[in-house]
Amino acid sequence: MTGPPFREVQKIRQVWWIMLIIYGVAGLMWLSFIRQVLFGRPLGTNPGPDWLMWLLWLLIGIGLPILFHTMKLIVEVTDEILTIRYVPFVNRIITFSEIKRCQARTYRPIREYGGWGIRGFGKSRAYTVSGTQGVELELQSGQQIMLGSQKPQELALAIVAKLSG
Repeated sequence: MTGPPFREVQKIRQVWWIMLIIYGVAGLMWLSFIRQVLFGRPLGTNPGPDWLMWLLWLLIGIGLPILFHTMKLIVEVTDEILTIRYVPFVNRIITFSEIKRCQARTYRPIREYGGWGIRGFGKSRAYTVSGTQGVELELQSGQQIMLGSQKPQELALAIVAKLSG
């Protein structure tokens, strides 16, 4: 018995307040850069050198928004494998023979994993973007993996279909 393939893409932009913080910090960096480098009015009584402002502007003012704009969690179930990609950080492939158990459930991100993102303690790992719904996998090795999902029932059904088929 083979189920249909499953693919879910979740973007960090689904959480508006995180983007507000990111763009707020980047905006402050832009203002600081413009004031010190372009207008020649250093910040504070002991300002950093202009080269440092350039570096911080590139990393925080430009790099941080680009990073968070490109970040996404992609979970794919095909006939052969389960793929977890947390772009641009993780690309993990799990074969169905590695999976011992699978269940959709509600979880508590902060209490169980220390928040959202790529998290984990010991043999427990979570790949989440937002919300409190997901699919928990137990691997043959004893490792627990939580996959955050906006469609946990569909994801669990797709995985279980591959386990039993």
